[in-house]
Amino acid sequence: METLQVALGRRSYPIHIGGGLLEQAEELLRPLGVGRWVIVCDDTVAALYGAPLARRTGWPLVTFPAGEGSKSLEEYDRLCRRLVQLGLTRSDGIVALGGGVTGDLAGFAAATLLRGVALVQAPTTLLAQVDSAVGGKTGLDLPEGKNLLGCFYQPRMVLADTVCLATLPRRQLACGMAEVIKYGCIADEELLTRLEQQEPDWPRIIRRCLACKAALVAQDERDEGPRRLLNFGHTFGHAMEALGGGRYTHGECVAAGMMEMLRWQTAHGSDQTAMLARLGALLERYDLPRKLDDLPEAAWRQYLLRDKKRSGGEMTIAVLERPGHGVLWSVTPEELLEETRWM
Repeated sequence: METLQVALGRRSYPIHIGGGLLEQAEELLRPLGVGRWVIVCDDTVAALYGAPLARRTGWPLVTFPAGEGSKSLEEYDRLCRRLVQLGLTRSDGIVALGGGVTGDLAGFAAATLLRGVALVQAPTTLLAQVDSAVGGKTGLDLPEGKNLLGCFYQPRMVLADTVCLATLPRRQLACGMAEVIKYGCIADEELLTRLEQQEPDWPRIIRRCLACKAALVAQDERDEGPRRLLNFGHTFGHAMEALGGGRYTHGECVAAGMMEMLRWQTAHGSDQTAMLARLGALLERYDLPRKLDDLPEAAWRQYLLRDKKRSGGEMTIAVLERPGHGVLWSVTPEELLEETRWM
């Protein structure tokens, strides 16, 4: 087991990375001094990991339907009512066991129920292990867009059990690889090179990605400055995901969103032709798309105008200065809509 630290003063917390951590969960969580834990996971993860963890520990298990559609007010209401019915108190806590949807939904419930209870993130997907489980972002979707309802709420601990990656379908593994590639693009060219030349070493990859994320969160917990570099590919990607009607995974949309941002940069005086070729080849290596089709122009234009990263008349976007080095630009939505070539 390897351990990283997210340095946030009194709210600092450890990230444990290694195989078999779920089997050690009761022991690892004991020092947190929480009265009782409740496991929250989707029905797919329940069969694989939730039910075995509940049997070992005696902790109650609450499930919800798998899929992005569960990041809704309706499912949030059902989850909170079930937790209340189980007698959850402010001295108890929630273990969010699963992927990004679980972390968002269970994390938002932990942040708001009883004005806040302890939260442990136990990510089981590559995407969650390298990104979404760390940093405190929780949220729900609205019909108007992704993650429009949410808050920052840091966990007390993160358990990234690499054994869980063995049960991921190939498409979900590729989904997480999009976020791994993003880290390489914005902060770690050596990681990009390794991904191009070697088969993935999961513990090493997760550690490198989370070391980057932990450092950015420590600098900028509330996503007002350098942490926004992590949004590379997400400005266009979130619009694609929202408008894709469930046809594309988050990672597929981020992959296409990174390519689209490089095209946009090239059209606006920052030539990324070489990086477009390099990134395109890397995406292809890991079964990720360079571009997504069938997106209605009027709808994605309106979505970008509602982007939650917009402040007044401008929005901050993450772009690449060179491989392994991202920077932030401030642009107007109208500038961002120029030279987009999704259609």
